[in-house]
Amino acid sequence: MEIDYRSTRWKRLRKKALRRDGFKCCRCRRYGKSVEATTVHHKKHVEEYPELAYDLDNLESLCTACHNKAHPEKGGARRK
Repeated sequence: MEIDYRSTRWKRLRKKALRRDGFKCCRCRRYGKSVEATTVHHKKHVEEYPELAYDLDNLESLCTACHNKAHPEKGGARRK
């Protein structure tokens, strides 16, 4: 399933997730940090779980660094 990240449906759901998470990164919060979230991430990837593509419970707000770590397959992880 392909998600149109420009669609009104996605934009509304994205904003709802960010608002729910207080516009803060969920992963950083686990470590006591308060970092602004810039991305909404699917916990279970859409390619494997298309039925969860628009499920608010499958979304988490992340900062850019955490989102990059979540997607090493896209070259997002830092190289040592």
